[in-house]
Amino acid sequence: MIGKTKVEGIGLSAMVSVGNKSDVDETDLLEYLTFQDDAKVVLMYLEGVKSGERLVEVLKKTTRKKPVVVIKSGRSRRGAQAAASHTGSLAGEDKVFDDVVRQCGVIRAENIQEALNWCKFLSDTPMPLGEDCVIITNGGGIGVLTADACEKYGVNLSDDVADLKKTFESVVPPFGSVKNPVDITGGATPDDYNKALGAALDNNNIDAVACLGCQTADFHAELFARIAEERYEQYRSVKPVVFSLFGGEEVENSIHALRAKGIPVFPDVYEMTSFLGALYADYRNKNAEWPEIEEIEMDTAAIDKVIAVARKDGRHFLLAQEAQQVMRAVGVTVPQSRIAHSPQEAVKYAEEIGYPVVMKIVSKDIIHKSDAGGVALDLLNEKEVLDAYEAILRNCRAYKADAIIEGIQVDEMIQQGVETIVGARRDASFGPVVMFGLGGIYVEVLKDVAFRSFPLSRQEALTMIGQINSYPLLLGVRGESRKDIDKVAETIIKVGWVLKKTSAISDIEVNPLVVYDHGEGVKAVDVRILLRESEEA
Repeated sequence: MIGKTKVEGIGLSAMVSVGNKSDVDETDLLEYLTFQDDAKVVLMYLEGVKSGERLVEVLKKTTRKKPVVVIKSGRSRRGAQAAASHTGSLAGEDKVFDDVVRQCGVIRAENIQEALNWCKFLSDTPMPLGEDCVIITNGGGIGVLTADACEKYGVNLSDDVADLKKTFESVVPPFGSVKNPVDITGGATPDDYNKALGAALDNNNIDAVACLGCQTADFHAELFARIAEERYEQYRSVKPVVFSLFGGEEVENSIHALRAKGIPVFPDVYEMTSFLGALYADYRNKNAEWPEIEEIEMDTAAIDKVIAVARKDGRHFLLAQEAQQVMRAVGVTVPQSRIAHSPQEAVKYAEEIGYPVVMKIVSKDIIHKSDAGGVALDLLNEKEVLDAYEAILRNCRAYKADAIIEGIQVDEMIQQGVETIVGARRDASFGPVVMFGLGGIYVEVLKDVAFRSFPLSRQEALTMIGQINSYPLLLGVRGESRKDIDKVAETIIKVGWVLKKTSAISDIEVNPLVVYDHGEGVKAVDVRILLRESEEA
């Protein structure tokens, strides 16, 4: 790495290998480097994390002062096994790691070269003043590729058509394009580039510029490099301008010459946009608000009482009705529910709750009720309840003959809404984490979920909700109303605090959490809670 950074022109203020972290670990070093002024950017290579909760605290402090770039191995099963044998650390679930470190403001690189590109230029490139970036190109193809890359790396392109036209119409030929990407065409000369760059850099509505050069008969790489250097130096304290050049030996020589002078130029538009995305990630992190985290009120005595019953019974999980009691203790709405011990009692409870109803087996020996045939849905009358009662008992006895059946739960049939999943667990690396995603029976297939270290603010919970691919379902699609997203965020926080404050609990899963229209709330339909074998905090 020392040799590679020298070749790349990257200065090193410190380089430390922690080995198996028997004493000093990555968090200790990061805390030290946070306050070292000569360390402008911190690059970390991680295989696993030992003190994840402390690392989260330190990362949040460090990333407000300087960029932290992370390369993390152990993404694959084999990679995780290799990491474990190498350092004795658990690589952990990569999705959890990725979401948690990004929550802390970390910029995660895909590979070493990408990380080095970022480290080389992040310390000297000025921060953008806003989110509007403009692409200037002499080639339509590379312009489109860059626009694609901007979407991938989170770079927002200016779409102010009137302002773009006013800015570039005098420097773009009639057969070019003043839309973004701004196409000054393949006949663009170095002087054309100079004028286009000047127009973009002088416009206060443009916050960053990506300038692309594709070698043509009219493209002179050496002259382009001279103009690029002049414009970069002229505006280096004002706004970021990055470059990508594509061509033969002359172009390659210009790239090397510019990079040697610390000018962010890249041979590929994806490399360039990757850096621009990292710059914007750092910009957003430094400008982000960090709201105070508020604890919530909960009936801890009621929760402890439920857990004591399960412990006395020798169980490491709560029964369905016990899990519902825990949710009620923290203010999460659950369906109306009763436990029936006879067919006639089931009918009585169904009529009290109101049809339609759902019936579920209650047994400490049957965790996956659906697999056992222990669930009946949408029961509309007395006959259907009686038939379902007998069918559930028959199915569950066939599934597990020695199962102790404690009754059959009768629940209200939940109205249709968007099915989501909310969870909390004690991660091996980061301690308490919460999870949110698209719920229902396909959650393990689609895996459209997001994670966060806990505790977290309401704003971060909302950001987490917006991260999943299925978020548009909550905003309302095809004329449907917006769903009660605020109530979802509230539920995530409540579930997280149950885990955080109750040392006996290891996992909580609410699936589905049905979300209704805005103002109509949510309902925790099915809740699973697992207990730790020991109650150490």
